[in-house]
Parts: sequence; structure tokens; C-alpha cells
Amino acid sequence: MRTTVAAGLAALLFSTSALAQTAADFSADRVKADVTWLADDAREGRDAGKPGYDAAAKYVADRFAELGLTPANNGQWYQQVPFVTVGADKSAPRRLTIGGKPFAHKADVMVNAYGTGAQSLTTDTVFVGRGIVDPARGFDDYAGLDVKGKTVVLFYGVPKGVPSDVAAALNNRKSKIAEEHGAVGVITILDSETAKRFPWDEIAHQGDEPFMSWATETGAPYRNAAGIKASGLVRGAAAQALFAGAPQSYAQVLAAVDKGGSVKGFALKPKLSFEATMTANRFDSPNVVAMIPGSDPALKGEAVLLMAHLDHVGVDPEAKGDDKIFNGAMDNAAGVATMLEAARAFAKSNPKPKRTILFAAVTAEEDGLLGSQYLAKHPLPGVKVTSVVNLDMPVLLYDFTDVVAFGAEHSTMGPIVEKATADMGIKLSPDPMPEEGLFTRSDHYRFVTEGVPSVFLVTGFANGGEKAFKDFLATNYHKPSDQVTLPFNWNAGAKFARVNYNIARALADAPEAPRWYADSTFGQLYAADAPKAQRPAGAPAPAK
Repeated sequence: MRTTVAAGLAALLFSTSALAQTAADFSADRVKADVTWLADDAREGRDAGKPGYDAAAKYVADRFAELGLTPANNGQWYQQVPFVTVGADKSAPRRLTIGGKPFAHKADVMVNAYGTGAQSLTTDTVFVGRGIVDPARGFDDYAGLDVKGKTVVLFYGVPKGVPSDVAAALNNRKSKIAEEHGAVGVITILDSETAKRFPWDEIAHQGDEPFMSWATETGAPYRNAAGIKASGLVRGAAAQALFAGAPQSYAQVLAAVDKGGSVKGFALKPKLSFEATMTANRFDSPNVVAMIPGSDPALKGEAVLLMAHLDHVGVDPEAKGDDKIFNGAMDNAAGVATMLEAARAFAKSNPKPKRTILFAAVTAEEDGLLGSQYLAKHPLPGVKVTSVVNLDMPVLLYDFTDVVAFGAEHSTMGPIVEKATADMGIKLSPDPMPEEGLFTRSDHYRFVTEGVPSVFLVTGFANGGEKAFKDFLATNYHKPSDQVTLPFNWNAGAKFARVNYNIARALADAPEAPRWYADSTFGQLYAADAPKAQRPAGAPAPAK
């Protein structure tokens, strides 16, 4: 395998034939026009399932048609996603009872149940440290513990020293790991640092938000860990009650966790009861999908997917100030607009790409990467997605000269991304905000968990980027002020479209589809049986 990969790398690093003739076709004015329309107040924040989102979906479908693309879902522009929201009946009790002492929802506990109607679950409890199993790093917090039919109590986060992308993946898998060990409930406790970052009042403000997912064939909401029947978050007096009579007190365990290491688990004495009454609502919202069929008969069955989420968070009547509309200009009208520019370049290119190119403006990213998850688990007919290029919230406030290529170092996409960016004079930079866990927070990650190598470019911190990026996050991210009135650098939008096009074009014309590197945690977790590549000498490796 090493010899095969080494021989193929030279072929992977070719110059794409269509770049020169399409370079002049990336238009700042078109990016501006698309962002302006999508982020207008008339779209009402493009919330999935609402009229503003439906209008935006039609706009994108019309743009795809104007470009001469082909509908990708059996002749249809839309892949309708059936959604289910499960929320609590506020007139019924919603509480967690620990060792006979009841705690009301939002008063030191947050309670979630996932069925409909009156829900009640009573179990024994087991403390499982951080709730991690990762043999490659020597973590097994379930070793020697019997959790079958019980509720596990665990701390948020991972031990210090774990790379940010792997840490986020391990956090996301905790309920699945609990289910795999036979648990039926999960209680999470925050360490001191995380509790400072996410104050309880802010968590409680969102405590009545319904759980949302897409509907399975039975009509039930899809959940990755369907065996977990209830979950919760506890603090303070509720956490102390859980550890009453335990080998270590809550204060002792918290102090050990705050030091950053692993913490050994043990059985807890109190029984735990979840109680809530839940109701369900249903609606549909579409992914908008298009394609350019591949020109090579041997490769056209494989597809490169360019994806950007079309939704934002809608209208919040309780938002501070007079403006209640969350327009989502940067997040993610900018991503959709730059994807449309890349689509235009593909449509005009000659020769056409060897592999099929798919384009998807996906729904319900803001509700948990749901539209992309549905697309990943319900593939479009006739093609297999072998790589993903995701465009999400490029911060287009400055002339970026570097990017962070999340995911590139985990597969043979890395050398392709490196060349495509270098050809434009754009540097690759390491993640400047590892604490944010960005790799797992956008739509490409739903394909990663299906075993598909993916890349997600984020505009970097060079050339004034750090201040612009951090100011945007602090002042405008997920706020009504994320509008076209911000000082957009529209030329940066055209540039962002071009670099993503260059990457996708190189992937489309490469002699073989990307493979995970053998030392990638994500390849090991999600594509265990797929052929792997050995990392070439000198190639950037993920942090250990």
C-alpha cells in the first residue's frame, strides 16, 4: 500500500486543466447579490420549515436551473426531509428525582426524554468518569463497571492533551458509547471551566427548546443512540445528591476532573427517576440538490459533494432590541453564495470534470446538522459520494491570505488541498481556536461519520483576520446584526469560491478517490474496513 500511495501522489498533485479559463469568472458582484437576497428581512432568517426558508430554497433551485445544472434527486431539485420535533408539555411535571429528592426542570437539573406522551424512567446510577472509550489513547472509563439497564453519570469533556477535533468527536459519541455498554440514561455534569464558558442561565434559557430530528420509516425521530431513553444535565445540589454516600464526594470528583486527567468510575447509591410528558410535531423541509454528471465513464459513479447550509435561526420574539430577525448573512448566506459561484464555474468549465459533482444547499444545520445527516444516510440515486467540500460561514470581512483546512490532514485530500491553496498564494494554518471544536460542528461531519473524507475551509487569522474573526464571533454571530450592512469584502467572497472550486475540481479529476490515512482517528472510527493510505514522509500529521 505504501508504494501504491507514493506512486499515486505525483498524479494527485497535478495542475487542474480548467483553472485558468474559469479564474476570471468568479464575481464579487454575484456573491454580493446572492447574499443580499438570501439575507433580506423578507426571508425571516430562513428557519427550516418556515416560509422564508422555502423561498430561499426556491431561489437556489432557480439559480441551479439558470446555470444549466441537472436536478439530482430523480429529476427533482428537492430532497424533502421529514422532521419531527419532540417538546415538553409545560403543564405537566418535568423533573429529576435523585434518591427520593425531586429537582424541577431548570432548578439545578435539565431533563430530556425522547418518547411521546407521559415518560418515566427509574434506574440505578453509575459514575463513569468522563464516559470515554478510546483504546488508541488508552481510555476505557467503563472498564470493570456494570451499567446495563442503568443511568450513567459522566463529566463533559476529555482529558487534557487530546487534539481538538478528536476531543469533539469523543464528546459527540458519549451517548452512543453508553448505549453500546447497555445504559438507558445519561446524566452529564460540567467541569468548572466549561461551566464558566456556558453559564447556567444561558443553558436554562434554551431548556424548553424541543428535540428535533428527521423521521425514520416508523415515524420516530432518528437518534444515533436510540437505546438512551432519557438524559439530563445537573449541577450544584443535584450533583451533590448523586454522589451522596459514594466512595468520593462530588467536590472531590470535580476537583480531580478540573485537573485535566482521567477519573475512575464507581457505582452510585441513589436511584434516579426521569419524569416528563412529551408531544410531537411534524413538518418537511427540503435539501436543494443539483449535479453535473461526470465525463469519465469509469469515474462518473463517484461524486464530489459541494455543500453549504441554507438555513439560519429565524425570528426570536424575545431577542433584545427592536430587530428580531436573525438574517444570517455570513452564516450562511455567504457559504451558499460562494457555492453558487463554484457551481457556475463548473457549469462553464471545459473539459467537464471526470467525476460527478453534486451541489447541496442543506436544511436544518442550525438544528443539529440534520439536513446533511439525512442526505448522508439517504444517498442520491446513481452516485456514491467519495469526498465532501463544505462551505460554512466564511468570514468575508477582510482579504484572507490563509485558511484552516479542517479535515484535510486526515486523508489523501491533504496534498490536494495544499496544492490548490498554494497555487492561489493562500497559506494553510493550524486551528487557532481549538477550544471551539469546529471540525465537528458543521455539515461535512455527518459525512465523516459515514466514512467519507471531507474538508471544511475556514478563513484564517493572517492579514487582519484574527481581529475581524473574533469581533464577528463576539458581536454578530447568531445575532440580528449578522446582515449585509456589515463591512463585507466581496472580493474575498469571489476568492473563497475560487479556492473551493479548485479543491473540488482537483478531487473530481484525481486518478483515485481520497482515502483515510491509517493513523487517522476518524478513519479508524468510521471507516474501519475501508482501505487506508500510509501517510507520506513529511506530510502534516494530526496531533496526538
